[in-house]
Amino acid sequence: MFTLRKKALLVHYFTAIGAILAILAMLSAVNERWDLMFLYLTLAFIVDGFDGPLARYYNVKENAPEYDGVLLDLIIDYLTYVFIPAYALFVSGLLNGWSGWVCIIVIAFCSALYFADTRMKTLDNSFAGFPGCWNMLVLVLLATKPNWQIILMVVVLLAISMFTNLKFIHPVRTERWRKISLPISILWTILAGICAWQNFEIGTLVKMALIISSLYLLMAGIAQQIFPKEINP
Repeated sequence: MFTLRKKALLVHYFTAIGAILAILAMLSAVNERWDLMFLYLTLAFIVDGFDGPLARYYNVKENAPEYDGVLLDLIIDYLTYVFIPAYALFVSGLLNGWSGWVCIIVIAFCSALYFADTRMKTLDNSFAGFPGCWNMLVLVLLATKPNWQIILMVVVLLAISMFTNLKFIHPVRTERWRKISLPISILWTILAGICAWQNFEIGTLVKMALIISSLYLLMAGIAQQIFPKEINP
């Protein structure tokens, strides 16, 4: 019989599975197996989507306080959202020599500061500034293969946005438009899995669906700022 404390501990262990997936993804990246790398990162993305609600449901701060779930989550997120995707982008061949160095330095430096920023969350559980989801960006770049100038511009602009008050939604925790955001995030995850499974040799329909769903997830929070929710008197 699992007590509440044991269930809370299991949530921490579930979160830590992300570390296993991270090392498997890194080994795949070293061997330039982008399909396997992103399959592992997609699984880590799914774990990250479930562990937060589970942690709140079982109140891990009270029932298993010896582990800092927030710190554990941030360590794994930095590996899977930032470090491994940055390495993959650098060695993917999508960038020329100097632009690759610029991108990995900008991504690593800005993301480290952002992950330590106590102001990263907004009152509606969104993110203030781009939340360092470089894994999502790199997957889209590998699927679409734009020229290196576009990649460099996108990386620099997103890195700058990390230090602004531009809002980026959390598809689960941001309540406004969640009925749209959550299905689109699930669709994006499925599309990401298809891209990885097919080693990024995807058709036009999948590519367009990936681009459109990515743009929604990227711009929905900013759209909410432009069109703020009316408060009934």
